[in-house]
Amino acid sequence: MIPSTPETATRAFFSFPKVTDPARHRDYNAWHQLDHRPENLALPGVVHGDRWVRTPACERLGSYPDLALAGSQYLAMYWFAEPAADSIGEWKDLGDRAIHQGRRPELAWTERPMTRMFRPVQGYVARRALVTLAALPFRPHRGVHVEVSRVEASLRPEVADLSRFEHETQVPDLLARDGVAGVWTFRSAPSRSNPDGPVARIRLTYLEADPVEFARALAANPLPAPPAALADTATPLLTGPMATITPWEWDWFDEPAAASGSGAAA
Repeated sequence: MIPSTPETATRAFFSFPKVTDPARHRDYNAWHQLDHRPENLALPGVVHGDRWVRTPACERLGSYPDLALAGSQYLAMYWFAEPAADSIGEWKDLGDRAIHQGRRPELAWTERPMTRMFRPVQGYVARRALVTLAALPFRPHRGVHVEVSRVEASLRPEVADLSRFEHETQVPDLLARDGVAGVWTFRSAPSRSNPDGPVARIRLTYLEADPVEFARALAANPLPAPPAALADTATPLLTGPMATITPWEWDWFDEPAAASGSGAAA
């Protein structure tokens, strides 16, 4: 593999898992954090990986127009080294082997309404963070603010105009806010048969502030809105805060699990 950093990576994987059995959140996190994720990070082609949780407190402060994504509770991502095709091939092979080793127990009680490869578009670091763009994802953070949207025709002039407004107006606004360490933007790749087809877009704001408190402050003082002519260019799918996951601190959903009567008692 060519030595790579998030700054030089050309592919990043995003997944929005949903645990369908309320009693299995601890099982899911134990599997992902203590088995699945370490094996992924050990691959030479995986530059870095992160995961976050949409806690009940985070969920109350988000917006979820897309019904499928509305049910997701987690977000996982990985950055891939160059050549990306080789790195992704080894990563997929690891996933296949894990199934045949009996190390994918979560398949019976998880769904993934969005799971796909994205291409990094542009990254930014807030001055107060001091680190380089390559180091931003490695810098400890308390959570992220996630915005997922979709454009129906990726090559249209209005998409370029909206993107310019976001990068020149909204991102500087974000970087100037208390608690923001940096921002990365991503887009999915359109199909080869339809290069002007729909594209999903993600904006990930890295937070050293409490993500719930940041979301409250953002609601009270929203980002500048796009010009009216661009207002309908992108369809929002999911917007809101997510918290960094600390190993063994997996109790966010214990109360709903117990209330459901699903047999989650010790």
